[in-house]
Amino acid sequence: MSVPKILIADPISTRGVEELSAGGAVEVLVKLGLPEAELIKLIPDFSGLVVRSETKVTAAVLQAGTRLRVVGRAGVGVDNVDVETATRRGVIVMNAPGGNTVSTAEHAFSLLLCVARRLPQADAMVRSGKWIRKEFQGVELYNKSLGIIGMGRIGSELSRRAIAFGMRVLAFDPYLAAARARTLQVELIESLADLLAQADFITLHTPLTPETHHLLNAERLAQTKRGVRIINCARGGLIDEAALGDALRSGQVAGAALDVFENEPLPLDSPLRDVPNLVLTPHLGASTAEAQESVGIEIAQSIRSALLDGTISNAVNMPNLDAKTLAIIGPHLLFGEKLGRFLSQLGPNRVEHLNINYSGKVNEVDTAAITRSVLKGFLQKAGGIEVNEVNAPAYAESLGVKITETRLSAMGDYTDLLELSVSAEGESASVAGAFFGVTPRIVSVNGRPVEARPQGVVLVLENTDRPGIVGRIGTLLGDHGVNIATMSLSRNEAGGTALTVLNLDTVLDDELLATIRGSEDIKAAQVIQL
Repeated sequence: MSVPKILIADPISTRGVEELSAGGAVEVLVKLGLPEAELIKLIPDFSGLVVRSETKVTAAVLQAGTRLRVVGRAGVGVDNVDVETATRRGVIVMNAPGGNTVSTAEHAFSLLLCVARRLPQADAMVRSGKWIRKEFQGVELYNKSLGIIGMGRIGSELSRRAIAFGMRVLAFDPYLAAARARTLQVELIESLADLLAQADFITLHTPLTPETHHLLNAERLAQTKRGVRIINCARGGLIDEAALGDALRSGQVAGAALDVFENEPLPLDSPLRDVPNLVLTPHLGASTAEAQESVGIEIAQSIRSALLDGTISNAVNMPNLDAKTLAIIGPHLLFGEKLGRFLSQLGPNRVEHLNINYSGKVNEVDTAAITRSVLKGFLQKAGGIEVNEVNAPAYAESLGVKITETRLSAMGDYTDLLELSVSAEGESASVAGAFFGVTPRIVSVNGRPVEARPQGVVLVLENTDRPGIVGRIGTLLGDHGVNIATMSLSRNEAGGTALTVLNLDTVLDDELLATIRGSEDIKAAQVIQL
């Protein structure tokens, strides 16, 4: 049997290289800075590929990798890997979650100090032969308000450092539980607008999703306290760079520091380069010896285990399972993820408790992987595509969401039943699903029996149980070109509150949804996309 070959295409720590090649069980080749054409020529001989952020693992590279079994990203994100193509090709994509948390938090805090005291600009002035102290009067961090947008691992680490400097920490995160906020000793702010109006400093620590793209745009920058200072070490694209430049020039924003950009490297003609009260660093958040050693060792161990033992860990496109177990519970994994995604859109944002109840024959297998799939679907609304089966439990913990599992051995009405429920301060929601043979169905929503397909667009209505309402809703949808695929009705009592679940062929636009919600007979209307 031939020895697996691993190509290291981007720099990783020496300890990581040693970990990969230990014992001679695999053959390791380090070849850095390969253009895509050369990588395509080289990759057919390799079973594993290790990259950081420089090398782009494109569809063409993956198609050429006829022996490729695993791609390891020595870092958290996998933005430079075509995960969809890798999955179709049967290639495992792994990352190294958690290795750069402290380094990124420390870099963000360093930039916080830089914009408070204008240290890079002062250094440049002295080096140029000038000595004009009055131009560099700064501000203290002590007793200032720091607004943190996104309280995951890095945001939480940053908050601890800010509190140590005597700062008042304001946290905006729609998914952070109140109990977790109290533990972190931060003030939970209900709306982004309130945080913008109060904060002396603002730092971003959210994933880049369609909802967070240009989170700080011209309109929101105008809502900030005049003289605010802004730091972004999270993702390029969270800030509208043109709008930030304008706000810096006008004085609305007194200073800013960016470690990430919409286009990297930062183009030579970028107008940001000419803004004097702006600190720019070249994506250095994870660039410490400790972080690089940590992620190098972590990805090396994961790749060796995958190639030599078949053990999967830190994978972003498949659960951590052996092939035999996966064959048994595979259908439950996808169904659990969809139910989790359904519940995240149905229930409250700031969840404190998520319970997963397993009933029937599913209890005969290890349900840990199903739980992780549920969490992945449930948390992606908050964390974006970076949430996967591996990091979902840790992400839930960072948000203060308590996860519990319960089991009922009796089969009841269904051979297998998966029930999910969430609770927050005074709010709750639930969904349950079962298999009809091999076909998955949603069988309960908020405790009401229904039968709906877990796919596409689902419209969930709570309405007064009154003759003609369903017909009026159907006509309204039809008038707007929205076709109903299936319908399920449930009520608590005649004339009470009814639940209507509609599978639709297309998404409702905001105007149509507002019209439905405006009806006096509609108590709640939620569009859920699966």
